[in-house]
Amino acid sequence: MEAQNSATAAGTVAVTDPPPQGPSTSASAARRGTLLASLGVLAFSLTFPSTVWGLESFGPWSLVAVRSVLAAAVAGGFLLALRAPLPEWRHGGSLLVVAGGVVVGFPLLTTLALRTSTTSHAAVVVGLLPLTTAAFAAVRTGRRPSRTFWAAALAGAAVVLGFTLTQSGGTVSTGDLYLFGALLVCAAGYTEGGRLARLMPGWQVVGWALVMCLPLGLVGSAFALMAEPVRPSVQGLAGLLWVTAGSTFLGLWVWYRGMAAIGIARASQLQLAQPLLTLVWSVLLLAEPLSPAAPVAAVAVLVCIAITQRTSIRG
Repeated sequence: MEAQNSATAAGTVAVTDPPPQGPSTSASAARRGTLLASLGVLAFSLTFPSTVWGLESFGPWSLVAVRSVLAAAVAGGFLLALRAPLPEWRHGGSLLVVAGGVVVGFPLLTTLALRTSTTSHAAVVVGLLPLTTAAFAAVRTGRRPSRTFWAAALAGAAVVLGFTLTQSGGTVSTGDLYLFGALLVCAAGYTEGGRLARLMPGWQVVGWALVMCLPLGLVGSAFALMAEPVRPSVQGLAGLLWVTAGSTFLGLWVWYRGMAAIGIARASQLQLAQPLLTLVWSVLLLAEPLSPAAPVAAVAVLVCIAITQRTSIRG
């Protein structure tokens, strides 16, 4: 997902225009960006099942706070080892949006929701996220997807919503309110992160956003661990490990690189497949039942993704 800057020998970031690209180079970059964004979706699809595992050992506030601290430690180690330059002040506001949306807001709100919602029900958030991200991107960047793009995106979102809401009964609860809030803050964070990944390496966008949350995470961990019981288990610790290294750091790293390469709106449509992947993991890891309608929904979603990937986006 990335049109990156190059680091000079002095450790500063040289911002240059990318060299002219021929058709084969552009196609190769698009394929690479699509692959990276898809790997991000695969990593994110494990987030909800891993969170359910983590809740076996930690309370919701403890899980999110400890996850943030550990991910910040991993990110800080990479930033130090690779001597990454400090972000420019002008990027501070965007990094705060990324931190508030994808490092704190989305994990916290979805974790609170998963105390009462099943993973299949929570997947409704991911079903709406591509469309919401595309809308945020259109407003924030001034790029206007074509009518065909919007029609395919709406159709894909309708398929995913219809599938997930049918499985959960379609009732609105407190958990749903948490999920819709998570949807909004995550879409904002994805949009700002995608923009920044065109100006600085994507892993640095993720890394600095995580490091910015470290003080809050440390304070939150101290209070949450005293207030909530901790019951260590193999599954609980495995869930914490994945949401820390897989979803929060590795997933966001490849996701932002992919968005920088193929665009925020197109990358966001790849997430239409995420709810169905989450349902598969839910069956394999949590023994949740899977509806026979899943293969039909999967085919419909893949068709919508194919259409959105082929449409032009005016900017």
